[in-house]
Amino acid sequence: MSPQDYVQQKAAASGSSFYYAFLFLPPERRAAITAFYAFCREVDDVVDEITDPGVAATKLAWWQKEVLQAYAGQASHPVMQALMPLAPTFGIESRHLMAVIEGCQMDLNQTRYLDFAGLRQYCHLVAGVVGEVAARIFGQTDDATTAYAHKLGLAFQMTNIIRDVGEDAMRGRIYLPLDEQQRFGVKANELIQRTYSDNFTALMKFQTDRAHALYDEALALLPAADRRAQKPGLMMASIYRTLLREIEASGFQVLHQRIALTPLRKLWLAWKMQALGRF
Repeated sequence: MSPQDYVQQKAAASGSSFYYAFLFLPPERRAAITAFYAFCREVDDVVDEITDPGVAATKLAWWQKEVLQAYAGQASHPVMQALMPLAPTFGIESRHLMAVIEGCQMDLNQTRYLDFAGLRQYCHLVAGVVGEVAARIFGQTDDATTAYAHKLGLAFQMTNIIRDVGEDAMRGRIYLPLDEQQRFGVKANELIQRTYSDNFTALMKFQTDRAHALYDEALALLPAADRRAQKPGLMMASIYRTLLREIEASGFQVLHQRIALTPLRKLWLAWKMQALGRF
């Protein structure tokens, strides 16, 4: 299997909403975002799939070395072999990849966040930086687009956190800020035991309102000059925001299940943005 085949398989197998936005890109940009996304999946899977924290930490340390070696011209992993020929063209720097790894390392060392400010720093590493790289690959021409990309990445990550509350709690991780849990009277053991309540619904409504505000703020930050180039990001925003509304419509039934959109619906939302420019 070639490095290109490997990253394509990795991206497609994830079933992520991101994959549907990639389909509409020209070949070189699609190859770059697919390789970068495959890298993100590789390091994220270390945290999600390796149960021994020591083993996971060792694996992430290996990835840090691999990134440095790859930028020195000695890539050994197929993901880095696929990414490196395209990195200079799209301004993908080693610091971007290192930031994503650092965010995954936080998952090994920190399972709670005292407040939104602390959570936001984590989101910056695992989502904001990813948004920054994606915007470059999509064809960013205006420096102001970086702020849009970071804000949109934060909106995506908050949507993921809302969707995965139950699943993450079962893994011992709670991303909802502790001060906000206390404000709404929701205890960690209630999340772990999948206990629904009016307090839980109110807490989730608060998180969802924040996520919607982040989407609005992100879209307001996107310069008109880059709107066409950034259509893949807008496709993802359409898909993720539709998912957020589905979660709302369910009454935030996220503790015992993972709410998702069908592949066909994701493809339809992506096409609608591509063809009609509409959410």
